[in-house]
Amino acid sequence: MRAFFLACLLLAPFPARACSVALVLAMDVSGSVDPKEYTLQMNGLSDALGDPLVSEALVNAKALVALVQWSGRSRQQVSIPWTSITIRRDVTALRSRVLGVERAYRNYATAIGEVLERSVELFQEAPHACDRRVIDLSGDGESNEGKRPVHLRARLDQENITVNGLAIRGSEPNIVTYFRERVIHGPNAFLEVADGYADYPRAIRRKLISELAQRVADAPATEPSRTAYIPGFMRGEGKIHGDPAMIK
Repeated sequence: MRAFFLACLLLAPFPARACSVALVLAMDVSGSVDPKEYTLQMNGLSDALGDPLVSEALVNAKALVALVQWSGRSRQQVSIPWTSITIRRDVTALRSRVLGVERAYRNYATAIGEVLERSVELFQEAPHACDRRVIDLSGDGESNEGKRPVHLRARLDQENITVNGLAIRGSEPNIVTYFRERVIHGPNAFLEVADGYADYPRAIRRKLISELAQRVADAPATEPSRTAYIPGFMRGEGKIHGDPAMIK
């Protein structure tokens, strides 16, 4: 029953407007990501975009989507520029482009602050305004080069940008805490966790569903559990509850 209500929320049409969400997908391709893990990321993202809930919600939102590959300082590549999603064929085309993206970097450090700054600039280049601006940042390591993520917070606030995170466990023991405390930021920011790259396809699908569900849920999100993300008002709650250790 909860899954049914979630589907109704995601598939319900938006009020008439140009764009409800502009979404930057920031993918980690630093030296800690091997070729197999890179493929798992890109295939998982393509599959997640093709999920019926995700694809229809993107169409209803008239979303703008861009993809950035990032690694060390001065190594952020816009691999898919702003793409407008207005019909299902746009989602299909976007999925194909994701699968066709060649890896930009292989053997460099991790500069999360730098990709956040590049993403802010990318929003300024968007073809039109959207109600929400969101950076969905995936990664498996702490920032170790360039600007620190926390140093971008004032600018993110000024530009009204939310940063949601997908922390990939495996390379560093404290990655979940780091993303929760240092990376995610802004109104209703939330964290999704993948238990290694093999779990990435599940995690990115849940992350996108949670992100798009926030258009109707005026409540903060926490790190989702293995069950479906349900807005708090549907559960008779004032906010979403979860593992207290995971709440920002």
